[in-house]
Amino acid sequence: MRSKTKDYHSLNAILMCMLALLMLNCQSKNGKDVGEPGNVDFIKGVYGNPGALLDAGYNFEELGMNAVFVRSISLNFDFYKTAREQKCKIFVEFPTLNGKNYLQNHPEAWPIDEKGEQSPPADWFMGICPTDPDFKEFRINQLKEILNSYQVDGIFLDYFHWHAQFETNNPILPETCFCNRCITTFSESKDIEIPEGDTPSRANWILSHSDTAWRDWRSSVLTNWARDMKTIIQDLQPDALMGIFYCSWYPGDHEAALYRSLGIDIHAIASEADVLAPMLFHKMKDRQPAWVGEYIHWLAEYLSKSENAKPLIWPIVQSHNNPANVSPEEFKEVMREGMKAPASGIMMFSDQSLLENPEKLEVMREIYQH
Repeated sequence: MRSKTKDYHSLNAILMCMLALLMLNCQSKNGKDVGEPGNVDFIKGVYGNPGALLDAGYNFEELGMNAVFVRSISLNFDFYKTAREQKCKIFVEFPTLNGKNYLQNHPEAWPIDEKGEQSPPADWFMGICPTDPDFKEFRINQLKEILNSYQVDGIFLDYFHWHAQFETNNPILPETCFCNRCITTFSESKDIEIPEGDTPSRANWILSHSDTAWRDWRSSVLTNWARDMKTIIQDLQPDALMGIFYCSWYPGDHEAALYRSLGIDIHAIASEADVLAPMLFHKMKDRQPAWVGEYIHWLAEYLSKSENAKPLIWPIVQSHNNPANVSPEEFKEVMREGMKAPASGIMMFSDQSLLENPEKLEVMREIYQH
């Protein structure tokens, strides 16, 4: 018969092995351990101006929320203090390539189309030329100001694409940017000699003779933006996550417009991001609620093919009535779909839609509290 001492040591060894395995399994894909930002609980948040819920007399904890995704223009010290008191993680939306306000005083950063003209606004959105160095410095200074003023749990890059409009069933997909700076940078980067001429003739030559290289270069511009933003975040707040909101098209949708027009290579940006937040706005994209869960499953499978791309998946789902009504029942369904594994967080858009329809608020409360 084995002695009690041997039994004790054997049991202790088994328990230690089980504990080690548990710790390994609890480690997130991006290297963050349990207890670090973004990985303690399933993230349950609201995107937009969550302070509107506070102004209406609601309490984040009572609503079951443990996170807020606040637009940078809505972030202030009173909101920050209250969100922390109500035990919420704070993630800040950063409008990376939204150029509308900047262009009012800096027309030199306007994206130029293949006709050599300023590309018009795409519905309500106005992008920018992402190679403009002054604009990039402007955004970098804004990011540093946020990180030097607030201790946050993460920064989420938004409007992260070349000038276009995808938040609709009929997307607007202009060809940009063919300013002299972009053409020169592309030529030097790819070691391609582009014939002299006016902008329309040079743009036509690029699209006719070097389209593959052109699309690859445009994608690399965005990836470099993500890498540079990530470096700043890590330097100033090493524990903060970097997320990226992006258009939830499949690679083949709209003639591969995700990559060809928006410049988004999912694998490339996933290798830089800690979190990917696909914008699963089902009503805008004329999809059924079940598509939300289907896309999350597809994304995980797609990312599994890359050794370097291991971000968390926190989808953002639609509650607001655009372009048609989203009923409370439909909202409940997309929330349920958005919380399916392997998602480890979710946020809904927007706070205003909850205040306009208290039934939706109760749907969110019920789901978030359980």
